[in-house]
Amino acid sequence: MNDGSRGRREFIKACGAAAALGALHLSLPEGLLALPKKKSRVILIRDEHVLDRLNKPRSDVLARMFDEAVVKLCEAKDAKAAWQTMIAPDDRVGIKTNVWRYLRTPVALERHAAKRIMEAGVPEDHIAVDDRGVLGNEGFEKATALINVRPMRTHHWSGLGTLIKNYIMFVERPAELHGDSCADLATVWKLPHVIDRTRLNVLVMLTPLFHGSGPHHYDPKYIWRYNGLLVGFDPVAVDAVGARIIEAKRRAYFGEDRPINPPPKHIRLAETRHGLGYADPAHIDLIRMGWKDDALI
Repeated sequence: MNDGSRGRREFIKACGAAAALGALHLSLPEGLLALPKKKSRVILIRDEHVLDRLNKPRSDVLARMFDEAVVKLCEAKDAKAAWQTMIAPDDRVGIKTNVWRYLRTPVALERHAAKRIMEAGVPEDHIAVDDRGVLGNEGFEKATALINVRPMRTHHWSGLGTLIKNYIMFVERPAELHGDSCADLATVWKLPHVIDRTRLNVLVMLTPLFHGSGPHHYDPKYIWRYNGLLVGFDPVAVDAVGARIIEAKRRAYFGEDRPINPPPKHIRLAETRHGLGYADPAHIDLIRMGWKDDALI
């Protein structure tokens, strides 16, 4: 099976500035070659019934949302076909999750991703799920493909906890990237054990945290039932859309512009300094699916 059929097509920025910046090559499935090269596709899907009264996700609704978003992203006939464009049977797959105790990646989402990966032909023992232990996890050491999935929240060091930031655990000393509001988080994506491996990015927007201060801050009054997922191949574009939603929620809640502090500059710099993807809305093709009320974007 050649690289094209294995879904290892390079993501190449199509503007002149990208060449000057040295664009990072990201994976794109073969089926997406017809998509416009100057835009990154991002799927926003929402369902008003995905959460129960305790804000816990209903597994069946969440799985359906995830499937529908992936099918649309890949322009596939069904979920199985979509995953087959991203994952090959001989891949070893690492699902990079996030286990922050106040707002972790839903276990149901991890399990459903693993189920779809197995349906694409990958044996269960070739799938690893981890967050803080990825560097010592044999499954990630051997991984040829990564699935990146985490919730969106405000963050003490980087302004926002994003998909870009979710890979900080791939470095031995994460704190070394905390300077200047974590401006250079995108450098992690260029490391030899990370580059070219990410097949899918999922930003969980079920109950995002939109405000707080101090390390590991959390206050339930600053989450809300947005009931959404953001899905895409370009982590910068997905994060940029998520940031716009958080900013809109802050304006609505506080009744004025209240900039995120510190500013999540790592998203913009991932494009302008590191050539990782697109943060500029003009280069993002946002597709909205499902529940439309109070979408904020």
